[in-house]
Parts: sequence; structure tokens; C-alpha cells
Amino acid sequence: MHVYRFVTAPDDGSFSHKVTEALNRGWQLYGQPSYAFDAKAGVMRCGQAVMKDVDLDYDAELDLDAL
Repeated sequence: MHVYRFVTAPDDGSFSHKVTEALNRGWQLYGQPSYAFDAKAGVMRCGQAVMKDVDLDYDAELDLDAL
């Protein structure tokens, strides 16, 4: 099964750490990163899609962060 996540964080070191953690847990980058202004919070935010193949059947209750 293909598993998809979209990692987001403010435009600071926390974003790089989240993506680095995902890569080190077997996730692969999918597409280009995104960058947008969060008007409500008043900060720039980064986003990156990541995908991973897992040997599981789909379940809506699956905790994607634990994979």
C-alpha cells in the first residue's frame, strides 16, 4: 500500500527536522515543496508531500505518524 503524508511547519528549523525525520524513517519526497504565508499566524509556512510503501492493508484508523 502507498501511504501519503503532507509535512508542514513554520519556515524555520522545525520544518527541516520534520522532513529529515520522515526521510530517515523510510519516507520519500513526493513532488516539490510548497511555501505560503499563513495570514492568521502571521508567518511563512513550508510544506512537503512524502510517500512510503508499507506492507499493510488500508485502514482509516491507521496512524500515519507511527509508520
